[in-house]
Amino acid sequence: MQVHVQIRRLAHRQTAFNLSNPVDLRNLFPSSRDLAIRAFVDNEAASDGRPVEGADKNYGQTVVDGESGIVEDAASDKTVNVTGVLTDDERVSVQTAWDKLLRWSRISFGREQKREAALVESIHKVTVFGGGSFGTAMATVIARNKPEIAVVMLVRDEKLAASITAEHTNTRYFQEFDLPHNITATTNSAEALADSDFVIHAVPVQHSRAFLSQLRDQLPATMPLVSVSKGLEIGTGEMMSEVVVSSLQRPQPFACLSGPSFAVEMMQGNPTALVVASEDLDLPRLTQWLIASPDLRVNTSHDVVGVEIAGALKNVLAIAAGIVEGLDLGHNAMAALVSQGCSEIRWLGEKMGASPATLSGLSGVGDIMLTCFVNLSRNRTVGVRLGSGEKVEDVMSTTSQVAEGVATAGAVVSLARKYHVSMPVLTAVARILDGQSTPRDAVMEVMKLPQVPEV
Repeated sequence: MQVHVQIRRLAHRQTAFNLSNPVDLRNLFPSSRDLAIRAFVDNEAASDGRPVEGADKNYGQTVVDGESGIVEDAASDKTVNVTGVLTDDERVSVQTAWDKLLRWSRISFGREQKREAALVESIHKVTVFGGGSFGTAMATVIARNKPEIAVVMLVRDEKLAASITAEHTNTRYFQEFDLPHNITATTNSAEALADSDFVIHAVPVQHSRAFLSQLRDQLPATMPLVSVSKGLEIGTGEMMSEVVVSSLQRPQPFACLSGPSFAVEMMQGNPTALVVASEDLDLPRLTQWLIASPDLRVNTSHDVVGVEIAGALKNVLAIAAGIVEGLDLGHNAMAALVSQGCSEIRWLGEKMGASPATLSGLSGVGDIMLTCFVNLSRNRTVGVRLGSGEKVEDVMSTTSQVAEGVATAGAVVSLARKYHVSMPVLTAVARILDGQSTPRDAVMEVMKLPQVPEV
């Protein structure tokens, strides 16, 4: 196969390829000849002024030392000197292919920009499912960021809907904040979804199945739905991406938005960073356009499982962290328990197919740090009260906002069994909530576990 054909076919396989990312050209084939071609393409990219990675970069099965001109195939331990591997005719062929590829990618990139612009221009109305704290925060972020867009909140209470629409105030959450005037609210689902172009789902996970099932015939199958709900459904153990499909009985363009974020700080306009994950190629970028601002950074990902499972399990870990605080066991115990919990989330997440990078990123460790160590966390507050000696039923009956970790804890036990993962910290939370163990006994049980090599 001619060199330029190889490069051309490669470029067609790169769905995210554009002029700013010539690194994609490196993913050719592992033969010595093609490794040399890869190094040549790297040099051409560098000379053309586009950013490339430095020397000694690991490309999966290969290691390229750009300074010495040596290409090593790590799988076979073969080392090839780039110099002299390509003939003059082959170098001309590669150069010709490179020039053609640059012209092709400029055209492709221009078409991509036009396509994204058309998607953006198609959004005139956004519907937010749920009138809770995070639903209100998301509606506010979008309305502030895009004042030309109508934002409609679908809520359950008529008085709340009237207050949001007429007085621009959520009388239940964030009474101290004036909502943007392009936000309205209704209890009528048909009205909320009429001519809508985009949906933010902020209904608690445990109520989402019943809620979405009622909207099955009203929600268009092509409507993008971005979920900000974190947790696992009791009974099924399903994540929101699965609940959406099973409740609507069809696929739906879906993304999950997660990361270290308190709703009140988003209302205040404090700097925040989130990640949106979707298997859809357009939806993450569309979500970025809709909500990203100087105060709100939105990274993109295709690892839906990783973002969702981390966002769900960190709530259970936050309850455990709160229990340590309530028992007044000190900072050492807190650090040890949270560290162990992070490992458990990673073990389960990887078994479920999540990327380790996701679990150590914003939606994983980032969200864990915020939820476990800051008093604004509802789940941490539940744990503090349990550790202080309050009964589970008393805590839950006096908690005004949803603490998803309480419901998720039971699902964690099922997942740990299903995937054969040892999760002593997170499953201990379930035992405490079920009355099978006291907070202090559960912590001591974890401390008495066999001392093993750290993994």
